[in-house]
Amino acid sequence: MKPHAAPSGSVSDCAVVEAIIRGLRGRPRHRPLRLFTDRGYDYDKYRRLLRARGITPKFARKGTAHGSGLGKTRWVVEQTFAWLHQFKRLRIRYGIRDELHLALLQLACSVICLRRLRTSF
Repeated sequence: MKPHAAPSGSVSDCAVVEAIIRGLRGRPRHRPLRLFTDRGYDYDKYRRLLRARGITPKFARKGTAHGSGLGKTRWVVEQTFAWLHQFKRLRIRYGIRDELHLALLQLACSVICLRRLRTSF
């Protein structure tokens, strides 16, 4: 997995969290201050590993009522992906070149912002 690549859908969530905790090869670009997750990761093992690396775990607790506020952050990310997936070239990546994908991503963000500005005036 490349340092800047997003994990694929076929990788288990536990493997992704362990990869974040363990770290990827090479010099890290920056260390996150905190990590937000859902109830599925509420285990002392993960909390200890994160704290050992100086990362504050913000896990939703098992057995507690909903409404911790973690869903608000998650909704923003999922909504952003939904907006970007309106564009087929970003939803299904056919090309190999990173520069072209980045250009299309920036163009899509510009179109989304333009559409939002048009509806606000």
